[in-house]
Amino acid sequence: MLNHSPQTTLSVILPCRNEEKTLGACLEQIKSVLARHNLAGEIIVSDSSTDRSPEIAHQHGVKLIKHDRVGYGIAYQEGIKAASGRYLIMADADGTYDFNDIPRFIEQLESGADFVIGNRFAGTIQPGAMPLLHRYLGNPILSGLVRWLFHINVHDVHCGMRAISRQAFDQIRPKTTGMEFASEMIIAAARRHLKIAELPINYARRQGNSKLKTFSDGWRHLRFILLYSPLLLFFLPGSLLCVVGIAFFLLIFNEKLSLGGAPFQYHPLFAAALLILVGYQLIIFSAFAKTYAMTHLGDDSRLMNRLYRFVTIERASVVGGIITLLGGLLYGRIVWQWVATGFGELHEIKTAITALTLAVVGIQTITAAFMLSILGIKER
Repeated sequence: MLNHSPQTTLSVILPCRNEEKTLGACLEQIKSVLARHNLAGEIIVSDSSTDRSPEIAHQHGVKLIKHDRVGYGIAYQEGIKAASGRYLIMADADGTYDFNDIPRFIEQLESGADFVIGNRFAGTIQPGAMPLLHRYLGNPILSGLVRWLFHINVHDVHCGMRAISRQAFDQIRPKTTGMEFASEMIIAAARRHLKIAELPINYARRQGNSKLKTFSDGWRHLRFILLYSPLLLFFLPGSLLCVVGIAFFLLIFNEKLSLGGAPFQYHPLFAAALLILVGYQLIIFSAFAKTYAMTHLGDDSRLMNRLYRFVTIERASVVGGIITLLGGLLYGRIVWQWVATGFGELHEIKTAITALTLAVVGIQTITAAFMLSILGIKER
């Protein structure tokens, strides 16, 4: 059992939207836990309710932050702004979590962890507490994806009960406003090399209506995870398409590729050009996503920082201009031959496809350089 001095402070933050059925019981349990373990702390209800929840918070004498803005991330951001504790305890106000676990979370923080998250799958999940789709598909897949991409040993990334030191929270500075706030905290903590611990906890069936939207909220989580992983989402597939496209383009252009003894003519060049253009666009998208994550979501990359110092908008524009000019010169050559033959029949389709591909790649390079310069403007 913990036996802290009253100077040990913590802030328990409860996001609340129409939880009048359970809020009072949650507040009573938290008060009881703090008193039994001699924990000096505050309880903050971050509220956007239209029911009696604010009135219940007032009756229990806790700090009420009435922001009336919808969003899981917003609720925590508004609540944490008003928090003064050295440790931040985060949990839902719907009766699903057991606040008797608070001392266990504090123990982990005081033992050296920066961030502690519950693991409902390692505890007991009451029947009906978690939809089957979430329990056996959504949560395991997204948790597994986070473990694989970010090398984090966390098995329940969406668990709503977690604790973090104020110092660690100020380092990660999460910015998202919806349910993806839960994933952002974990990914940002890993990127800052914070020590993350996991605790088995129980999960009870909630009372009242769930605010979670299975597909839209799941997509928000997945979108955020992929935004932090442009290498997997865009760069690797794009590079593969580019390499394959260039290889096929050269083989077909030089009539080195045949089928049944018959060499490919110019028609397959369109497919090869398509692979090149789509692949290059995906590579550009990976740069967009990584830049946005670095300038707006607190991500960092030494490699990208060095690359940005070398690849300036001026240099990229010059390279893009040269590639576009090469495409234009090839088109000019085709026109010159057409004129020289008395505007007769031409057989320069392969050259025309090459010119088109070069021109598009050049224009993509120039416009991408300007777009990256815009995305590279950091938020204050």
